[in-house]
Amino acid sequence: MIVASTVASTVETPVGDLSLAVGPDGVVRRALFGPVDLMGPDVPVVAPEDLPGGVVDALARYWAGDLAALDEVPVAQPGGPFRQAAWAAMRSIPPGTTVTYSRLAAMAGRPTAVRAAGSACARNLVAPFVPCHRVVRADGSLGGYAYGLDVKRALLAHEQARV
Repeated sequence: MIVASTVASTVETPVGDLSLAVGPDGVVRRALFGPVDLMGPDVPVVAPEDLPGGVVDALARYWAGDLAALDEVPVAQPGGPFRQAAWAAMRSIPPGTTVTYSRLAAMAGRPTAVRAAGSACARNLVAPFVPCHRVVRADGSLGGYAYGLDVKRALLAHEQARV
């Protein structure tokens, strides 16, 4: 849910443009690899340097090799208790590593909720700050990614090259 006074901008990254909606408190409420107009017509667009909080700095540090930088950025997205637990669990996955959907379900407190864990990944509105790109299938294959497998591969390769 995007709240009043939220502003949006697009930041160039090595894997494509990352559009962000950030509240006045610096909380990222939406992040997507794609055009900023997907944030909706009611979200004012500002220059990246005018985004509240340290989100642009954190992104620059992440791409420069400080893989923990995105963990410092506060995020908020709507979802029930299990999704919130799954998203929190995703943020605990160390950069450069992956876990399976079944492991994510266990980390979120419901080991048999593998499909729900996959749904939490698919409904994640603040990638890469909630790193659903670190979740893979049981056989180690990448599975899906809303922004394409090339972006998922690039994010994982970036992290694995720096750990």
